[in-house]
Amino acid sequence: MEYLTIKQWAEEDRPREKLLLKGKHILTDAELLAIIIGSGTKKQSAVELAKHILLDFENDLNALARQNVKELMRFKGIGEARAINIVAAFELSRRRSPEGVTEDRFIRSSKDIFELYKSQFMDLAHEEFWVVLLNRRNKVLKQQFISSGGVAGTVVDPKIIFKHALSELATSIILIHNHPSGNKKASHEDIRITKKLHQAGELMEVKVLDHIIFAGNDYYSFADEGLI
Repeated sequence: MEYLTIKQWAEEDRPREKLLLKGKHILTDAELLAIIIGSGTKKQSAVELAKHILLDFENDLNALARQNVKELMRFKGIGEARAINIVAAFELSRRRSPEGVTEDRFIRSSKDIFELYKSQFMDLAHEEFWVVLLNRRNKVLKQQFISSGGVAGTVVDPKIIFKHALSELATSIILIHNHPSGNKKASHEDIRITKKLHQAGELMEVKVLDHIIFAGNDYYSFADEGLI
């Protein structure tokens, strides 16, 4: 059977042309990935190559998004440049703010924090610790990065956290970090550092309202559990 390149397909079946003619929502995951890849190999079209890659991850886009450049280059037809394109596309998507988020972001519940920042932690293969600084009306003043670590934890220095809080004149803070394992249960270290920061906050007159642990599509709230 003679192999046909994408350029030999009917125009309405080519991913780019299909997007222009019918809209982005009509494209399959493989077709969207094919556009990012750009072109196929001598034996596979970009769409077929994309299907092969997705099949390797059981069509789980979250699993694919967690791959780094080196891991993607194990697929024949994916060189460094194409691997970088894929990683960059997923990272750009991860950094997106949720729809409807404006500059005036007021926090009323743990769910508000989760919806606001879940895309930031999605697909991270390591832990990151951030603090959300709030004013008296629970309006977000700033989100501040504190530290990052491996898959099992990260170092948190209370002095750095409250230095940022005081510099922004924050009256309260919310601690947030992720568990790359997907297990939302708070560890002994999570509980210890939360108590330590809560006590320090009382002395500094900067209230620690909550500590949210992000675990994939779920989360754990110390406030909701009555632990803060």
